[in-house]
Amino acid sequence: MPPHLSADRPAAQPPARGSVEALISQTRRLKGEVDAVRRDTHGDTADPHERWQRALYDLALHQLSDLDEHLAQLRDDPPPTVPAQPVLRQAGPAGPVPGGLDRGPTGSLLSRVGSAEWNLLTDEASWSEDLYRILGRSPSAPALTLDELPSLVLDEDRPKLTAMVTDCLVDAKPIDGEFRVVRPDGSVRTLHMMGEPVPDADGSTAAMWAVLRDVSELRRSQWTVRETRDSLRRHRRQAQTGGGLAAERQEPVLPPSHEARGLPHRGPRSLDIAARRLTAAAGPPTCGDWYDTLQLPDGDTLLGVGDLTGHGITVASDKTMLMGAVRGMALAGNRPGRLMDLLNQLLDTSAHPAPASAVCCRYRPADRTLEWAQAGHPAPLLYRDGTGRMLAAPGGVLLGTTPSAAYGQAEATLEPGDLLLLRTDALVRGHSGTDAVDRLLDLAPRFAAAPTAEDCVRLVVEEFGAGEREDDACVLIAKLPA
Repeated sequence: MPPHLSADRPAAQPPARGSVEALISQTRRLKGEVDAVRRDTHGDTADPHERWQRALYDLALHQLSDLDEHLAQLRDDPPPTVPAQPVLRQAGPAGPVPGGLDRGPTGSLLSRVGSAEWNLLTDEASWSEDLYRILGRSPSAPALTLDELPSLVLDEDRPKLTAMVTDCLVDAKPIDGEFRVVRPDGSVRTLHMMGEPVPDADGSTAAMWAVLRDVSELRRSQWTVRETRDSLRRHRRQAQTGGGLAAERQEPVLPPSHEARGLPHRGPRSLDIAARRLTAAAGPPTCGDWYDTLQLPDGDTLLGVGDLTGHGITVASDKTMLMGAVRGMALAGNRPGRLMDLLNQLLDTSAHPAPASAVCCRYRPADRTLEWAQAGHPAPLLYRDGTGRMLAAPGGVLLGTTPSAAYGQAEATLEPGDLLLLRTDALVRGHSGTDAVDRLLDLAPRFAAAPTAEDCVRLVVEEFGAGEREDDACVLIAKLPA
């Protein structure tokens, strides 16, 4: 990362183009060799050792791909050579952050890297367009100040961010650390932040700049490596007694893949429901994705979708426990917000805690009211009259990560003909965040023409279910007949 310009430190010169090209060639050659070996490793086997090897190859490829893309950015959009001068800008609209890290005229910057500068004298902030995208915020919204930035951060990570910023501003230490943020859609992303203080003419700190990178997928890959490694160790310890246990525990959790589930109609305000689980082409048979529906004694309907991190026997067991708890708590009369509070406490005290995301809805047909809550999970999508939108998510972090977390609850009134779509994060292959949402919202006209929830689920499977999947995914659709 090129250093920030300051009054006493000149700009770094761009690297020679030929040397960067050579590094790109070496990286791509190594990627090809690793991928060739990876293809010979069968990740869909029952052998935990081979699954662990496949996870390591996947992680290596992920990191090599990032290196390839960043080197290409360095080649195509090198940092400009600027005469040595103070860099503190006058107050004004957001502009490029020194170091060439904003999107250039060719648009070559990776969408997972953003930049920011905070002016301590004017209390103003400047963000790059890509940072808005990473955080899921509208570019028309004002950039958050350093005092406001922690509002996006998970409670348990705020002290870490505060310590990094304080060390930078008070002791002039470089920033290099990670924290997690909650996007407006409720999803949690992990950011790696690197930055430095910007001195003024007398050496006092006048501003702070930073580069922020979304490393969520990288951390997900590393988690998979750890999980498969631990699974391998457990398998070796329990080789004589563990055979078949995962499959037995998986069976009561979900119905067979690609089998729709529905609820009987009880009147014009009852929901027509269908769902699918799309399975990965490779990987262990026990994954953390789940969905559920239940007709409650008072006539309400429970809808739920979620995902536990990891694979294997432990996740299958935790998923069985979680789904049973969801049903039991709903039958006891707990509303979605309170239900999430209780689930968080349950996972926090479990023997093998693993982060979990979930969204739970309770539909009341008497007045067509939908109550719902979420925990670090994509919000439901609501389709009406041929268009769709994402419901505004109440607060809620991942289950099992913050013992004292509080979960909000939201309400919406459904109209005849409305359609509700719940899903897990990997449904739209190759897309995540707002890109995945946009792809799903594009189905609105086709949903409007489909007569049943089952027809709508079939459209989703046709659109996103073809080809090999890297991760399991679930989709649940509830349609209120017109």
